[in-house]
Amino acid sequence: MAGNKVILHLRAETKPREARAALTPKTVKQLLDTGDFEIYVEEAPQSTFKTEEYRQAGAKIVPFESWKTAPRNRTIIGLKELPEELFPLVHDHIQFAHCYKDQGGWEDVLSRFPYGGGTLYDLEFLENDQGRRVAAFGYYAGFAGAALGVLDWSFKQLNSDSKNLPGVTPYPNEDLLVKDVKAQLKKAYAKTGRYPTVLVIGALGRCGSGAIDLCKKVGIPESNLLKWDMNETKKGGPFKEIASSDILINCIYLSKPIPPFINYDLLNKDDRKLRTIVDVSADTTNPHNPIPVYTIATQFDDPTVLVETTKGPKLSVISIDHLPSLLPREASEFFARDLLPSLKELPNKDKALVWVKAKKLFDHHVKRLNKPKL
Repeated sequence: MAGNKVILHLRAETKPREARAALTPKTVKQLLDTGDFEIYVEEAPQSTFKTEEYRQAGAKIVPFESWKTAPRNRTIIGLKELPEELFPLVHDHIQFAHCYKDQGGWEDVLSRFPYGGGTLYDLEFLENDQGRRVAAFGYYAGFAGAALGVLDWSFKQLNSDSKNLPGVTPYPNEDLLVKDVKAQLKKAYAKTGRYPTVLVIGALGRCGSGAIDLCKKVGIPESNLLKWDMNETKKGGPFKEIASSDILINCIYLSKPIPPFINYDLLNKDDRKLRTIVDVSADTTNPHNPIPVYTIATQFDDPTVLVETTKGPKLSVISIDHLPSLLPREASEFFARDLLPSLKELPNKDKALVWVKAKKLFDHHVKRLNKPKL
């Protein structure tokens, strides 16, 4: 039976500040306990999980970035996109690739797989028979995004417009994050006598529920939370209510073109209150981004980008595309727990619906490539 085992290779994340992992020590042990898996784990200096935790779970520890020269029969599993390199990809990869929705450079990203004979199983598109994602970081993306949004709004109340929100680092746990945000919000309230009005778009989804929970936990009154979803946005934007709020948190999953939620006409008014936009979706390079007032993704060490307005107060966007890494351990455990049942189906992936659908989607998008195979 050993020769029929699925061989997983957990690669180290290299994106700056990315401390999450696609497999946790707990899920490694659960997979190994089935007898159907062999698991290699790279030494990962950024990970919230220690190498020894994986070793104790039964994984075989291998050097950092050794996936590049690993035997072809290993399935490489990770989270964030690979570094922008050109060599063909010979392995099957399970990861987020951000190349199925016409994002900038999508062909360069996707073409590496057919060039090398590898297959992409994109985590964003692993779906069950109801078409629902089997695992997502949405809740903690919304939670962390809202935390940074409240921090930024509070910072603006306490500092001059010449200063930007300082960089942040991952928190060991949720309680410490809530404590920090609550403390800054309390200072801002003491100075202004009010709490921010927060408009959450996509409030009924995983991401939106995380954003709302954070706001409640740090003390923002229910009356200050505007919860929008499809019913409130069906008429199509732009929406003046956004400019009248203090913080906008965009949590929608963009699957088709929609009118923009906000535009410069609404932003360039003297009576605009909006100070902070958190674009949790962070579809920065998507031509149909409903927040078309910024063009770059931000990072934890420099969380905000200025929106160039001609009137009104200073306005910033937070567009970090790996927000859950602000709470890397809890977010990883949450995600890996939901992904585990699908991973257990890998030994029969040619028949398991989740993996069959993902392979069909990969083949569909490969056919869209204009570049010939090597």
